[in-house]
Amino acid sequence: MRLAVKSLNRFVLLACAPFIGAMLWIASADIRFTLSADAYPAPPDLPPFMAAGQADRIASKLEQAYEIARQTAASMQKTVELYNKTNAEVRQVVRVSAGLAGKPAAIYDRRITRKLGTPVQTVQSDKITAQLFYLKTHHFQSYALKVKLKSPEAMTMVLGEDRFGGAETTLSAAQRYNAVAGVNAGGFADRKGVRYPLGTTIVDGEYANGFHPSEKDLFVVGMNEEMQLVGGKFFRKEQLDKLNLRFGASFVPMLMKNGSALAIPPKWQTSPKRAPRTVIANYKDGQLLFLVADGYSEDGRSGATLREMQILLKRFGAVDAYNLDGGGSSSLVFNGRVVNRPSDGQLRKLPTHFLFFA
Repeated sequence: MRLAVKSLNRFVLLACAPFIGAMLWIASADIRFTLSADAYPAPPDLPPFMAAGQADRIASKLEQAYEIARQTAASMQKTVELYNKTNAEVRQVVRVSAGLAGKPAAIYDRRITRKLGTPVQTVQSDKITAQLFYLKTHHFQSYALKVKLKSPEAMTMVLGEDRFGGAETTLSAAQRYNAVAGVNAGGFADRKGVRYPLGTTIVDGEYANGFHPSEKDLFVVGMNEEMQLVGGKFFRKEQLDKLNLRFGASFVPMLMKNGSALAIPPKWQTSPKRAPRTVIANYKDGQLLFLVADGYSEDGRSGATLREMQILLKRFGAVDAYNLDGGGSSSLVFNGRVVNRPSDGQLRKLPTHFLFFA
């Protein structure tokens, strides 16, 4: 039994000897181990609001944002004040400029009005200013109608009885349309007892009877969409279409262009030499001027020559001028009455009339 125990102890000692020796060696040896940084996992990132000292930094940022907002608000306030001040100054400049812009126009209007004399009647509204003058001329009595159009609705041209081939007096047309003034327009031709407008006639932007090329000094004159007096000789419809006429009539001859008198065709210098006349013209500011001369009366007033009408137009400052139908056709109506003295003893029935509205 004792032998068995000794044998067992000896066996255990021999089996454990290597481990005991290794333990003694490790304990006596100076062994160090160095681990890399990768051997230590980084701690998870903390939320910004949980970071150390973050509250102080947030407070600092908030203070900076508040200061920036305050400065921005102050800057915006100054900008608004500057804008309001500038806007007020601009409005003042506009008012002054408008006044200055209107002043030369008013001066020009006074100048051309003074040349005509003192108006005997005036109609003024937000659509029109129409002034009637009795002119002081030799050999004949004459009248002037100066018109400032403020609206496209202030002027039109109508056919007699509102139909092609119809005819009526200017007074009748003015009364039918409740117009404040009326003047005879283009020439006419009688065929088989019917009175037709001469040449090209435009009403409400449409050709009343097609386009007729200019011949024998025949012109077309009327008003365009911009309320400007335009006219001339036209040999192709495309030429006239470009003017965008709202209305227009034809007659002969043209008297002035760009302030200069035009040569009068020989036939119209003598046929007739003196006669009642109607002329339509414009000023450089766009106002219209109608001149009407009496004639064929028993008291020695035999009418005007076209050259005399040119002299009057030049004297009054007209730019472009066109001779309208004259003789017994000359008609001037203002405020419901006939102003001129028709050479036929009464107004003639005509196919076209210029009318004006207040």
